[in-house]
Amino acid sequence: MTQTQSILEQYGPRDSMEYDVVIVGAGPAGLATAIRLKQLAAEQNREISVVVLEKGSEPGAHILSGAVMDPRAMNELFPNWKELGAPLNQPVTGDDILILSETGATRTPDWLVPRNFHNEGCYVVALGHVVKWMAQQAESLGVEIFPGFSAAEVLYDEKGRVKGVATGNMGIGKDGEPTENFQLGMELLGKYTIFAEGARGHLGKQLIAKYKLTEGKDPQSFAIGIKELWEIDPAKAKPGLVVHTAGWPMTDNTFGGGFLYHLEDNKVTLGFVIGLDYQNPFMSPFEEMQRWKTHPSIRAHLEGGKRLSYGARAINNGTPQALPKTVFPGGALVGCDAGFLNAARIKGSHAAIKTGMMCAEAIADALAAGRSADELAAFPEAFEKSWLKEELDQSRNFKLWFKKGKMVGNVMTGIEQWLLPKLGVKTPPWTLHATKRDHECLRPASEFQPITYPKPDGKLTFDRLSSVFVSNTNHEENQPAHLTLKDASVPVKINLAKFAGPESRYCPAGVYEFVNDGSGERLQINAQNCVHCKTCDIKDPTQNIVWVTPEGGGGPNYSGM
Repeated sequence: MTQTQSILEQYGPRDSMEYDVVIVGAGPAGLATAIRLKQLAAEQNREISVVVLEKGSEPGAHILSGAVMDPRAMNELFPNWKELGAPLNQPVTGDDILILSETGATRTPDWLVPRNFHNEGCYVVALGHVVKWMAQQAESLGVEIFPGFSAAEVLYDEKGRVKGVATGNMGIGKDGEPTENFQLGMELLGKYTIFAEGARGHLGKQLIAKYKLTEGKDPQSFAIGIKELWEIDPAKAKPGLVVHTAGWPMTDNTFGGGFLYHLEDNKVTLGFVIGLDYQNPFMSPFEEMQRWKTHPSIRAHLEGGKRLSYGARAINNGTPQALPKTVFPGGALVGCDAGFLNAARIKGSHAAIKTGMMCAEAIADALAAGRSADELAAFPEAFEKSWLKEELDQSRNFKLWFKKGKMVGNVMTGIEQWLLPKLGVKTPPWTLHATKRDHECLRPASEFQPITYPKPDGKLTFDRLSSVFVSNTNHEENQPAHLTLKDASVPVKINLAKFAGPESRYCPAGVYEFVNDGSGERLQINAQNCVHCKTCDIKDPTQNIVWVTPEGGGGPNYSGM
């Protein structure tokens, strides 16, 4: 008997609430699904009941993105978004593409900038603010939003169809037993349940496995994005300037690059993205990001400024070749839970909104026809005919070329994103395929030399713990760790022995550390530090770490990110 079954026997049954549609995740994809459903219901003069669950303390609390936003999908969802006050305030005013050496930089001439890096008509935004605004619009249309509630379990009917989700129990102690603050989770039942959890969604991962949604597809690939928000010297502010960098500090064939975007109000958002298929177990994405800031071209923007916030998040690299089947009996995956991000453009919010809208239209038609809990075939059919499919097809080889080396990646990106469009060819006439999962790419520590990173100066560069502090991360301490191990002996016997304990380096929040308490090495998990980036769930070489949902409301509380 599982712990959940035991608790249900003692305290159950759970209360339940029924809706037409249950949505997990109040990000751009989930909220777009909810909003479009309500818009269609109003157009058709009927009722569609919709609830959105959000594990963060409020919509936007767990949202982390660059972000330069393409407004195309927002224009479709809310043609009057400017009049409604959407916080897309800062148009892009310029694009700088810099190729960095250790001390210098070469700017790509404007006429040579590939199609994927053109940002005319886009906006530099704090995506968390956009999401908060979308949540307000959703509620004004009658959507119910439950923040601070984690969807912890998928519920199935007797035919194996998804029928809803259950929220996590509250008040379970570290020993796994109910405390005096115990509250049983609740069941939210829907005719359709939509999963919009972001990249490497906890429940989405389970659904992909249960329904074999990736059968015949390339393995999904991810990156980690590490981000900071700064307030800078007003004399250095260049509102709307978008800077992307390639080259240093990446010195091998690791896929990586930096971004620095000037917002309004003397704010700069910046970060570094590294593909999680990297090979060197001594590499630390967090330290690489700190080192990148010391480059003269980046330091020049930041000196004299103040860091305001920090965060990290796994990013789905989003090739159509790896896109899972998005529908199954009773529900669908939307946004980055499926993997619709365009890695070549470094953009996903417009794709998330568009997929939510297409999914909502399929649901509305199904409900109008009196159907429920079937496969929403109209959703993937709509995607196949959409501008989003065409956009993703144009960039389908971007990341895969870089797997063949930086030189090949740069040359082929130029051919596919600069030369072919000039020749009138929209989509590359060839398709590359991935064969390895990210965790399979890590090589033994014996093949590499340890990397010595510079010590942080506390002004431009920082350590992990001070960074976690400004992410406003908090978890109820007396709860079971949400970072679980299938086998507690594996971290020392395999990960430490063969790979020199990479979890102590790939985690950007200091969650994992190897300690010796006198009886030998052991892995200590500081789950309270976790910023919910999901990197460990993806990169652990033995796939022994499993990320599960903590109590609702826990985790980071990002502001302006």
